[in-house]
Amino acid sequence: MAAQVKRCQKCPRLVNHCQSIAKVKRKAYLEDRYWGKPVPNLGTHDVSLLVIGLAPGAHGANRTGRMFTGDRSGEWLYRTMYKFGFSNQPNSDSRTDGLELIDAAITNICRCAPPDNKPDKTELSNCRPYFSETLGLADPIVMMALGALAWNATIAAAVDVNWLEAPKRRPKFAHGERLKLKDGRWLIGSYHPSQQNTFTGRLTQRMFDSVFRTSKRLIEKSSI
Repeated sequence: MAAQVKRCQKCPRLVNHCQSIAKVKRKAYLEDRYWGKPVPNLGTHDVSLLVIGLAPGAHGANRTGRMFTGDRSGEWLYRTMYKFGFSNQPNSDSRTDGLELIDAAITNICRCAPPDNKPDKTELSNCRPYFSETLGLADPIVMMALGALAWNATIAAAVDVNWLEAPKRRPKFAHGERLKLKDGRWLIGSYHPSQQNTFTGRLTQRMFDSVFRTSKRLIEKSSI
């Protein structure tokens, strides 16, 4: 699937945006060679935790070619994953920095960096088969959705893979919200560790720790 994702051309607007960003670059990264294309999942199959984000950052994963790598959101994510034993180091700076995930994987519901960080419905729909396939490959006990869009997309994909009966009313997203799925699986919601959330205090380190602590506890109690 990683090879298919890298070659994907389903969304011309996103393809053009990724390539444009890679050519123009940000001043701080003028010497960097940008990835500038869809970003594949990070991690192996059969993991306990699957972290689900929205889309690659324009100058983060779209630059480095690795999920949540090279931006402030990634600093928060990997620092916290390391704290709870899901990675071998607290930082993710480049694809060659030695990072390894431990019993965890990371994906996005949209594989390309979108303008204004807002993929449209058609673009999310185009990426949905990759996401649904990811759930089956990762086979997680806990899925952590970072933000409402990731939460809603995960519910839809869980229905696709028969981990959830189609709900009459979609469960509402909230930080720390938990949804029990079939076969002892769980979906847990968290605010996204974006600068918009962390700089304003909407998401604090204590809050982020809390959802990881809950995820760790659910994994330890699981019989899967």
